Amino acid sequence: MSSIHHREYAATASRKVAFLGLGVMGFPMAGHLAKAGHQVTVYNRSPAKRQAWVAEFGGAEAATPREAVQGAEMVFCCVGNDDDLRSVVLGEHGALAGMQAGAIFVDHTTASAEVARELYATAQAQGLHFIDAPVSGGQAGAQNGQLTVMCGGDQTQFDAVAPVAACFARAFTLMGESGAGQLTKMINQICIAGVVQGLSEAVAFGEKAGLDVHKALDVVSKGAAQSWQMENRGKTMVEGKFDFGFAVDWMRKDLGLVLDEAKRNGARLPLTALVDQFYADVQAMGGGRNDTSSLIRRLR
Repeated sequence: MSSIHHREYAATASRKVAFLGLGVMGFPMAGHLAKAGHQVTVYNRSPAKRQAWVAEFGGAEAATPREAVQGAEMVFCCVGNDDDLRSVVLGEHGALAGMQAGAIFVDHTTASAEVARELYATAQAQGLHFIDAPVSGGQAGAQNGQLTVMCGGDQTQFDAVAPVAACFARAFTLMGESGAGQLTKMINQICIAGVVQGLSEAVAFGEKAGLDVHKALDVVSKGAAQSWQMENRGKTMVEGKFDFGFAVDWMRKDLGLVLDEAKRNGARLPLTALVDQFYADVQAMGGGRNDTSSLIRRLR
């Protein structure tokens, strides 16, 4: 069974690219690059993952980021956090040590705006380029090649990357200078936190009230309460299914980035801070690897 779903790709020149990090998001994203006709070399910390990717999509694998990026015009990356990102970018075996002059590093990790600016400056000093490009859409968006990508960096490099990234993105937007992509992703996570908590309370309320909650969701989803979360996670919340890829542990990491940035810029985020603690409750219940919609567990 394929790890990605079929889609049509716009015709674009084949590029030599690398992809670093083959997790829930990276594996299918790199797969779409290969299916669109690009020459892809992959790296992942665990050899089994990169071997499985090559078995499915062809291309090549490498034992270090430095080896993976040899000769690549563009390097795409999707890892866990700031420390993971630094580990694949910097150092003797890191990507920057192996990239050719003028190559572009495109980071899809949800990380801090600070590390994005740091790596942008480091790349520039070496005659290289860096774009922070976190994504939204979850595992399904990656498999379908329908991610929303928010970018920070320079226009010229953004314009070069956009036609290539279009194979796994439905929207690829430059938000501003370095770090702006990560800041925009923080807005995304603030919105999701509030919506998922509201939806959780609505479902729990409907259950306590003795309603047919599936039917109730069908009705209210046709009005002003409609949201992606309601359409895609409402009924699975009712059914207690929480295995959709984006884990509570990762959401708490993201909300930690949001709250740290809010301390720096003075934004007041009372609801976000509260929902972050609700997610901590879910972790304490053993649900760290559950999907974010598992927030309802603490209300039952």
